[in-house]
Amino acid sequence: MLAVIEHATRRIRILGATAHPTAAWVTQAARNLIMDLDDAGAKVRYLIRDRDAKFPALFDEILADAGIAVVLTGIRMPRMNAIMERWVRTCRSELLDRTLIWNHAQLMHALRQFETHYNDHRPHRALRQATPLRPIPEPITGQARIIHLDVRRRDRLGGILHEYDHAA
Repeated sequence: MLAVIEHATRRIRILGATAHPTAAWVTQAARNLIMDLDDAGAKVRYLIRDRDAKFPALFDEILADAGIAVVLTGIRMPRMNAIMERWVRTCRSELLDRTLIWNHAQLMHALRQFETHYNDHRPHRALRQATPLRPIPEPITGQARIIHLDVRRRDRLGGILHEYDHAA
C-alpha cells in the first residue's frame, strides 16, 4: 500500500495497493498524487519518504516538476516520519488486523472506507479532537439539548468501524 499524509491537517490519501510494487507502479502513483493535489487545490512543498529502492529517480523528478521537494528520511531516524508511521499502525490495528482480505478489490474497498472514516469521522488528538476534513463541532451548552441528545451510530465495513453523529 502506498499512502501519503498531510502533516498539518492529518488528511490521509491512499494512492493504491499492489502485491508486487515496481518502480513503474510507484511512478504512476506519483502522477496520480499530483493530479489529486491539483484537483483539490492543495499546495504541497515537501514530501518526506524513506529510502526504499522502489522509489526510482523518476518518482522524485515528477514531484520536483510539480514544485514538491523530496526529503529522504535519515538513516536510523525513526521519528523523522513519525506521523505517517503512526497512521500505518492505526490502519493495521483498526482495520487490517480485524479484516480477512480475499482479493485486491476488497482490499481497496476497505482502504477507501477507512480513508473516509479517518478523514471525516475519527477525532485526532493533535487537532484538538477535530477531524482532518471537519472542524470541531460547537459544544452543546443548553441542558435541554443535553437531556434530549439523539446520537446515531453508523457502521462501516460490517461493523468494524463505528461512526457517531448527532441526529438533526
